[in-house]
Amino acid sequence: MIAVQLTGPHQLVVGEVADPVPEAGEVVVELRAAALNHRDVWIKSGQYAGLKWPCIPGSDGAGVVVAAAPGVDPAWLGREVILNPAFFWGDDERAQGAQFQILGLPRAGTLASRIAVPAGQLAARPVHLSWEEAAALPLAGLTAYRALFPRARLRAGERVLVTGIGGGVAASALQFAVAAGAEVWVTSGSAAKVTRAEALGARGGFLYPDAGWPEAALARAGAFDVVVDSAGGDGFARLADVLAPGGRLVFFGATRGDAVLPVRKVFWKQLSLLGSTMGSPADWRGLLALVERHRLRPLVGEVHPLAGAAEAFARMEAGAQCGKIVLRS
Repeated sequence: MIAVQLTGPHQLVVGEVADPVPEAGEVVVELRAAALNHRDVWIKSGQYAGLKWPCIPGSDGAGVVVAAAPGVDPAWLGREVILNPAFFWGDDERAQGAQFQILGLPRAGTLASRIAVPAGQLAARPVHLSWEEAAALPLAGLTAYRALFPRARLRAGERVLVTGIGGGVAASALQFAVAAGAEVWVTSGSAAKVTRAEALGARGGFLYPDAGWPEAALARAGAFDVVVDSAGGDGFARLADVLAPGGRLVFFGATRGDAVLPVRKVFWKQLSLLGSTMGSPADWRGLLALVERHRLRPLVGEVHPLAGAAEAFARMEAGAQCGKIVLRS
């Protein structure tokens, strides 16, 4: 089969590799589409725990089941599916267990023609989604769903700020919060991305390179009940300024590094800081139910052929995308 392989830091090749062989309880999925995440970029740059070379990255994928190992229900054969990228969550809904893994490292990922995965990771492709949209859903959708609902306990009518709109998780959080009846605002480094967010249901947005954006947000929108962040870094402290008393700050990434917390503001305003990572099998089921109930479509920004993986990675590394970058097999 054809696969994207990372052979060392910043070394990407596309070529033939051996077809996957399913182990007990597994199926082989012929992938129609896969999507990139920032995780893949960090693996490519050698900045991710548990690295091994060579590896096939990719956590998101959708395709058709073409083979099954003994013991797997043969009814899966020929079915159109999407893959749950969260493996071995464990028994505690509060947090993942010690055996938790994300598809794409250490297990071979979705940037390939075919993949072998446990049958328990499969779900039927939502009928209203294209292959590209289905591939764009899993990791970003699962992360956004858990952050908003099991962690932040978002309620209809609340005011939400999603920072760094443009990436896949932020776009999913925007769509999910709007569907839940929240009033949603965004931040971005790009006016064009704010405009696109408004087309998806955001009330408006603020440009975070402007040092005065928190004051502008409070004046225009008012204080926020929930802030959703994935960047961390120097700007993280300002998020306490825009939260209402008793507000919740939920975060699932640190693309700008660690942050210094304004501790006095946190305790005086009685804010809740909520870390979140991926999601449990129950979250996965909740995500699919939400997407099907509201006929939500993940925001696909660009589609590239699998052979054009190097260009797709370059686009993500440059932060040029708005929505998910998808590779077609």
